[in-house]
Amino acid sequence: MSNAPIIEEINVWTTPLYVTQMPDHDFLKDALLAAVYEQKSSQTTAIESKIAPKAKHALHESTLDFLELADANIMEAKRTLEELILEIATSVNQAFWPEDMEADAHIIESWYHVTRKGGYHDAHSHPNCSWCGIYYLDPGDSAQENNGGLNRFYDPRVNAEHYADPGTAYLGGHGVWDFVPTEGQIVIFPSYLKHSALPYFGETDRVVIAFNSIIEAY
Repeated sequence: MSNAPIIEEINVWTTPLYVTQMPDHDFLKDALLAAVYEQKSSQTTAIESKIAPKAKHALHESTLDFLELADANIMEAKRTLEELILEIATSVNQAFWPEDMEADAHIIESWYHVTRKGGYHDAHSHPNCSWCGIYYLDPGDSAQENNGGLNRFYDPRVNAEHYADPGTAYLGGHGVWDFVPTEGQIVIFPSYLKHSALPYFGETDRVVIAFNSIIEAY
């Protein structure tokens, strides 16, 4: 009989990120872009939200109610995004919810970014919500090498890199996770996770719709 100890692995404090494609993106894209540029044309300042304008450069940001516009295509996009958020929140939390609990996802803030050549957004997180997302409506030239425009997510384990040897190789060593924007892609992540938009050097606009959401039980 073996006397080898039984070693149980317990994963704690993991950070889930989810990536998917917007259903019907090909159908929605032109209408959503038209709505973005129509609203952008009426902006009186680059950062209409008035939130941390010094953290943003060479980009236009709407007020935080873009997905509330009375437009059928925008309403459809919002409905789809809320369904995706609810599916994700349910998969993560169902084991912790009461058996008879029902829930809904509500996007409480939403805005666009139209980023021009040289534009970026410094590292930040999103308070007062549970799940956030970025919908890459048109990534511009981000896929071309050295054009940037990536979204970078930062390791939330603040001391994970204070020492490095072969025993810490599993930590990754670089402390970041980069997403190269892909047209129609949606990234959904917990609100505490710090992230940034790296400097973008493409010749065409990089356009995203971002959103914050909460989950309500009934």
